[in-house]
Amino acid sequence: MLHTNEQHLVEFLLQCQPGQPRTRGNWEVDHQGRPFLLPSIGGITLNVQVGDPAFGWQGDHIEPGVSCTADTQKPFEHPNVGLQMYSCAGNIATIATGEAKGSTGRVIGHHGGSEHVIVDFEREAKEKLLYTDTIIIRAKGQGLKLMDYPDITLFNLDPALLHAMKIREAEGCVLEVPVTTLVPAVCMGSGIGSAHVAKGDYDIMTSDAETVKEYGIDKIRLGDFVALQDHDNRFGRAYRKGAITIGIVVHSDCLEAGHGPGVTTLMTSASPLIRPVLDPKANIADLFGIGTIFARG
Repeated sequence: MLHTNEQHLVEFLLQCQPGQPRTRGNWEVDHQGRPFLLPSIGGITLNVQVGDPAFGWQGDHIEPGVSCTADTQKPFEHPNVGLQMYSCAGNIATIATGEAKGSTGRVIGHHGGSEHVIVDFEREAKEKLLYTDTIIIRAKGQGLKLMDYPDITLFNLDPALLHAMKIREAEGCVLEVPVTTLVPAVCMGSGIGSAHVAKGDYDIMTSDAETVKEYGIDKIRLGDFVALQDHDNRFGRAYRKGAITIGIVVHSDCLEAGHGPGVTTLMTSASPLIRPVLDPKANIADLFGIGTIFARG
């Protein structure tokens, strides 16, 4: 069991609601210069959930499950900024009103730009939801520390998810973390340069088909834990040789240049103190029995 400071974490109740599907209202252009009109961010997405492939959908930046907001009209202002920053992957979310009242789900992560918190609920609950219904997130995790590994920084991570991730302690003060995919630094795109990673995400660029195939990026599932090589997320998103960042995939592949599956940061180190270990079941759906895994029984 990893020694943490979780007994000292602050726990908030955060209130939000499903955010309507969004569109720019005009043609968008893919990285080959072709125009498209397809589903995109937001919504109560009935047939896409964690555990599903991040590739192959007729859409762009598709958010699995329920896209939550505290104020859809003011995404970059209070209280939506607090919802983004304090919600952590693995947090329990409960539907508080309507026909789906009492149904629970799990926070998957944040999506920058749309400023949504992505929550997985089973399909039966989603089919009963209204966009006026209230969802309560039990937010806990920001400030979580590994007491024996001070040079590894955690963000956006519920202690329950940390302990479920099957992380192993190895010699040399190294943590072995299961991931499905090793992502080279050159593939990281939209979101680089952000001042901090306590909200939002950044994208694995998929415009180069050869690189996507070489690293198995096209096999990524929504909810996968992935390793971003040579990326330091301690003080924003930046390239640093030898650094390593572990994140969770929160939205689908994209057609726009500089974009692809989105990753919310969970763990980061400026030096190779995190050792990624390939595991095809390194996914929040497999760990908690939610999403596609739950639907399969």
